[in-house]
Amino acid sequence: MEGAELLAQMRLNGAVPRHIAIIMDGNGRWARERNLPRPLGHRSGMKAVREVVEGAIEAEVEVLSLFAFSQENWQRPLLEVNALMSLLQEYIAREADELDARGVRVRILGDLSRLSPGAAAAAEGLMTRTAGNQRLTLNLFISYGARAELVRAARLLAGDVRDGRLALEDIDEDTLSQRLYTSDCPDPDLLIRTSGEQRISNFLLWQVAYAELYMSPVLWPDFTRRHLYEAILAFQARDRRFGRVPV
Repeated sequence: MEGAELLAQMRLNGAVPRHIAIIMDGNGRWARERNLPRPLGHRSGMKAVREVVEGAIEAEVEVLSLFAFSQENWQRPLLEVNALMSLLQEYIAREADELDARGVRVRILGDLSRLSPGAAAAAEGLMTRTAGNQRLTLNLFISYGARAELVRAARLLAGDVRDGRLALEDIDEDTLSQRLYTSDCPDPDLLIRTSGEQRISNFLLWQVAYAELYMSPVLWPDFTRRHLYEAILAFQARDRRFGRVPV
């Protein structure tokens, strides 16, 4: 089916996921298959970002979280890292007007202290500009790792206990969740990974505890809103029990 037909079917099926998270994988393989440098694969992946953002808006998803650059990615060759930082700035410059006009609130989450000065300034400017938008929250995870996020949350909790703002016995799942980057978002209902790999890769480990997983064989640069709708339709066909037994 075409994208419009899938969208219509999806609306007939009922509720869509409130929060969709995507591990955008396959840029390097896409470039290698075409005998192109890896940075050109990342550049081609920018088109897929626009596709899924527009698709999420059409599907009336509330939150879209995209895993763009992990903490481990800093270990890649300097040329590729620099290219990724430049692409972040280019993406913001190219898409800021459209994102703002479409009512997208953009948040860039992770250890932003490691970004280049230009990328950090661009990120801060985009977040400030779109802070009041409410149609879709777009979380871009840059320099992010879920284990590091949990360590950060533990340190924040420890500091609150040390300074008397929180009693030790009051620490529970909610107090920890409130100290994660996604504290004001519902947990993901659906986690999509592209390129056929079947790993979570240190992404939102706490938050995806009950997310439905959908592994797409499509390399990220080739991922379109039609593929997003197919993932949502697969989600709608599943029976989510959250550990309970039907009565």
